[in-house]
Amino acid sequence: MSRNQLRVCFISRRFFPALSGMSVYALNLVRELVSRGHDVTLVSQYRNDAAGSSVYGGGPPPEVAGATVVGRESLGEQRVNDGLPASFEQDVEDMVAAVEREHRKRPFDLIHAQYGYPCGLAALEASRRLGLPNVVSIQGGDGHWVGTCCTTHKQAMLAVLGHSGALLIGSRSFAEKVHGHHGTGLERFTIVPGATDTRRFRPRDELAIGALRPRPVLLYHGRVDVQKGVMELMHALRLLVDQQRDLKLIVSGTGPDVEAVRQSVGELGLGGRVEMPGYSDYEHAPRVYQRGDLFVLPTYSEGFSNTLLEAMASGLPIVSTRAVGVVDCLEDGRDALLVPPGDAHALAGAIGRMLDDHVLRERLAHTALTKVRELYSWQAVGRRIQDVYAQLAGTPPDTRWTGLYDPATTHEQADPSCRFRGAPHLL
Repeated sequence: MSRNQLRVCFISRRFFPALSGMSVYALNLVRELVSRGHDVTLVSQYRNDAAGSSVYGGGPPPEVAGATVVGRESLGEQRVNDGLPASFEQDVEDMVAAVEREHRKRPFDLIHAQYGYPCGLAALEASRRLGLPNVVSIQGGDGHWVGTCCTTHKQAMLAVLGHSGALLIGSRSFAEKVHGHHGTGLERFTIVPGATDTRRFRPRDELAIGALRPRPVLLYHGRVDVQKGVMELMHALRLLVDQQRDLKLIVSGTGPDVEAVRQSVGELGLGGRVEMPGYSDYEHAPRVYQRGDLFVLPTYSEGFSNTLLEAMASGLPIVSTRAVGVVDCLEDGRDALLVPPGDAHALAGAIGRMLDDHVLRERLAHTALTKVRELYSWQAVGRRIQDVYAQLAGTPPDTRWTGLYDPATTHEQADPSCRFRGAPHLL
C-alpha cells in the first residue's frame, strides 16, 4: 500500500442483516474506503437469538466485496435469554480479542468504531493494547441515551468522549445534545454528516419531481418504532381521511412496534389504506422510495438520518420534524416542511399543505435533491473521514481514559440498575 493507503479496522455492531441506519452507514463507508485503496477489516457483533433478531434482525454479517468481514456473536448481550443481565463487558472483550487476532495477521494502522459504547470502548482498549490511533463515530442512541442510564456506562462514555483520537458526529445539534448529557466540549467533535449513495437512490422521473399519483402515497421507511413518530403518523392519517382525502400509507420496515402499528390500523379504522410490506433489504430500498409520492418521518430525534438522505436523493417531497439530527439536514420551507415532534395535528396539516400545493412540492423536492447531491454523497463525506484518518495515522493513542473507566471491569462489578442490561436491544 502507498503511504496514503491505510489498513483500517472498523468495529461495528448491528451490521447487516441487522436493520438500522448503522448498517447502511457501515456498508457504504467500507465500500468507499475499499474503492480508495484502503485495506479494511470489519469486525461486527451480531445477535443470533430469536429475541434480539425479532427487534433488529440478526445473524452473521455478509461479505463485503474487497473487505475482510469478521462476525462475532454477542454472547454477553444474549445472556438475557437465560434470565441474566446482559454483559456488555464480555462483548467488549470479545471485540478487542478479535481485533488483536486480525492485527497479528496483518498489522492495522488505525481503528474506527461505530457507536460510542460498546464499540467505542472496545476501540479504546484495542488501541491501548496495540498502540494504535482510533476514531469513534457517535451515531444515535449512544449520544441520546447511553451514559444517562447508569454509572458504569456514564464512565465508559466519558472515557470515549474525552480520550478517543477523534470524535465524529453527524450534526451540530446532536453534538450539543451530547454536550448537555456529559459536558463534552464542542471542540472535541468533528462534524461529518451522514451520506447516501446518490447514484443508486434517484427520482423515478427526473422530469416529474413532486408529481402525485391519482391516489397519493405517503411513505414511511425505516425502523418501525414509536421513537420515530410512527404512531403520530397513524393518527395524522386518520385526521387526513376525516378531511375526505383519499390517501394510501406505506409503512415499510420492521422494528419493535410493528404489531402496535398493525393494531392501530383497526383501531383507527384505516383498513385498506395502510400497507405494511415488512422488511426490504438495502439493495431493494431504491424501489421502495419510488413507490411513494411524499416521504414522512415524524421522528423524535436522530443522529443523522439515512432515510431522509435517501428520500432527498429519490426526489421525494419531505415532511419531518424540528428534531435533533433533522434540523441540521433540512430547513423548514426551504427543502422540507418541519413540524414539532409528537404533534399529530401539525403533522396532518403539513402533509395536507404539501398535497395541495404542487408548486411548493416541486420546489422543496428539487432543492433537497440538489443539496443531497452536492453535500451528502459518499464521495464527498468519505473524503472528509479519510482526512481525519490521515491526520491521526502514526500518532499514539490517549490511554489516560483508564483513570475514568477500568478496562478490567466485569459485569459483576458493573452498576446493575442499568435498564439496557435487561433490554439490550435498545443499546
